[in-house]
Amino acid sequence: MEFIPKEFLAAWQDYDRETTIRKTKWGCIFGIIMVPVFGLLDFYVYHPWAKQFFLLRLLCSALMALLFFLLRTDFGKKHYRFQGIVLLFLPSATIAWMIYATQGAASPYYAGLILVLMVLAVVLDWTFWQSVISVLLVLTLYAAACIFSQESYSDPDKIFLWHDFVRNLFFLISSDIAIIAGTYFHSRVRMREFVSRSELDKSSKALAASLKQLKENEMQLVQSEKLASLGRMSAGIIHEINNPLNFAKTGLFTLRKKGKNLAPEQQAEYTEILTDVEQGLNRVQTIVSDLRMFTHPDTEMLDAVTPEEVVMPALRFLNNEWRDTVQIEQKFAPNQTILANKNKLIHMMVNLFQNSLDAIKTKTFENGEKPTISIEGRVEGDKSLLIIRDNGHGIEQKHLDKIFDPFFTTKDVGEGMGLGLSICYSIVQECGGKISVKTEPGKYCEFTLEFPVKNQQAESAT
Repeated sequence: MEFIPKEFLAAWQDYDRETTIRKTKWGCIFGIIMVPVFGLLDFYVYHPWAKQFFLLRLLCSALMALLFFLLRTDFGKKHYRFQGIVLLFLPSATIAWMIYATQGAASPYYAGLILVLMVLAVVLDWTFWQSVISVLLVLTLYAAACIFSQESYSDPDKIFLWHDFVRNLFFLISSDIAIIAGTYFHSRVRMREFVSRSELDKSSKALAASLKQLKENEMQLVQSEKLASLGRMSAGIIHEINNPLNFAKTGLFTLRKKGKNLAPEQQAEYTEILTDVEQGLNRVQTIVSDLRMFTHPDTEMLDAVTPEEVVMPALRFLNNEWRDTVQIEQKFAPNQTILANKNKLIHMMVNLFQNSLDAIKTKTFENGEKPTISIEGRVEGDKSLLIIRDNGHGIEQKHLDKIFDPFFTTKDVGEGMGLGLSICYSIVQECGGKISVKTEPGKYCEFTLEFPVKNQQAESAT
């Protein structure tokens, strides 16, 4: 574990457990199939013992099948390293008994022990100490099988075959040393590979987060430049429009006074025409008033206001549109304040609530769902948040990067100029905050307004 940094240690343990359990299961499946298959070797090498050996092999396969199902339990998953030792022990003990039952040290089946060690060391991804324990276990089984072999003691005139025992033991130990060394270096490589992959994943996530933040900053910069350009253009437009507007309203006032001299049957139609003209002039004046906000972004005084102070007036202003039809949910953090121009913030709340109401009106609600607008205020670190969410039809993804653009609207002609969200964006920027949106078409739309808390505290202190 010396290669695993602490930050990756828990992840490595989970990864090692998962892969080792999976490979141990594959080792069980391999053993269940191959152990009986090697019964063909018994038939040709030890024909008299072939039937007895085959039954022993079937027993070994059955125990490995039991081990396979044990690995699926909580106990097996908890002691997964020990299960690997058991998996090695079952075929090794089977081969050792065959050596004991036949020629002892002269039996060629010692090669089977080497084969079992090599296969399981590769399949199971043993640790260094696990391989050491497994090797010692196999050597002990082999030594016991040779020393207590029936072949060694069935005939008093026969002596223990030391030269065969030493030769086979030499090959076993040599193979075991190679297996231990290979396991040691393999486990180090696995750890280093995991650390490298984890560091790469960490760097990739950090890079993705940085790119996302960079993209957001770029979008905000582009939006600010758009609004700044609009502000410079609006200054000229306002000046040029206001003059004829004032002349027109003055003329309208004069015409209304003169209209009193008309015949009674003409006054109704005359008054209706003047009313239409006045409404048109008022609409133009409202548009000019909205445009003026882009020309003076930082000249207003900022106040420390509570969310209730701006939310409640906006809701009262739109009371006739949501009363008895839309459910309003409110939840504000205690002592939360927002540093902003109160009147502008109320104006922004009206725009956002109006958008939510428009979205709710165009949606059909089913399965007991009710039209709802929720307003939540909370403080997170150095940010004071105000979140407005509705369960209307949401915003299509293709429109998300345009919703704060001046004069962009998806409403029908005459239903909106597309300045509402642009004004909201400008107001939040003026306060040193930002506005963001999350939406899922057909389900909801959520605007989050962020205001800096530190600025609020500084303002309160002065």
